[in-house]
Amino acid sequence: MAIYSRIQKASKRIEGEIIMSVCMELQNVSKQFMGQTVLADVSLAINRGTTIGLLGANGSGKSVLFKIICGLIKPDSGRVFVDGSVLGDKSDFPSNIGVFINSPGFIGIYSGFKNLKFLANIRGVIGDNQIREAMCKVGLDPENKTKVDNYSLGMKQKLGLAQAIMENQEILVLDEPFNALDYQTYNDVKEFIYLLKTEGKTILLTSHNYDDIEQLCDVVYIIDNGKVVPVTKELIDKYFSRKS
Repeated sequence: MAIYSRIQKASKRIEGEIIMSVCMELQNVSKQFMGQTVLADVSLAINRGTTIGLLGANGSGKSVLFKIICGLIKPDSGRVFVDGSVLGDKSDFPSNIGVFINSPGFIGIYSGFKNLKFLANIRGVIGDNQIREAMCKVGLDPENKTKVDNYSLGMKQKLGLAQAIMENQEILVLDEPFNALDYQTYNDVKEFIYLLKTEGKTILLTSHNYDDIEQLCDVVYIIDNGKVVPVTKELIDKYFSRKS
């Protein structure tokens, strides 16, 4: 098995020393749906500038956990801290988190640029240049007038990533960014995530492919019966039939 916890090369350094600080913390977070426990007393601390991988079977609660972190779902109990503030006290939606949720929804009759401009106008903190830069960064042409309805799946995934990064958020939550991509787009997205790592972003990432998580992430967890625990060879074998 690969090393599960390694300090990423892009960690911020001062006078040659790696500076690590907690930017997000979950304390005793639990969530049920219709009496079924999805997350059970989850506690987790996330260091700034690290890439965290989250594994789990379908329906294990990966997306639920990410939505709780982003303020899209409220936990039944427990608290989420982002940069020291409790989520829900002053704000339900942390301003420094960029979010990519699998199969993002856009207005199909608009171009990619017009969709992002509409979203950017909600907070009003960036202009057209930042939108164009984000699109170029993920490999999209901001001058392309094609309606999003006519985008390929890969182009829609890239547009979702551009939306997640366009306001230069420090924390990025990426839920299944590789889902159903062709080979070239898969490699493009993977290289883009490597780029984000070199920029020192804090990244939370899920994927159905263990190899993606192993290659990209500094720390890997798995959801096992509602608990978020460090990955082990036994758990990988259990859920991914991975042989040593």
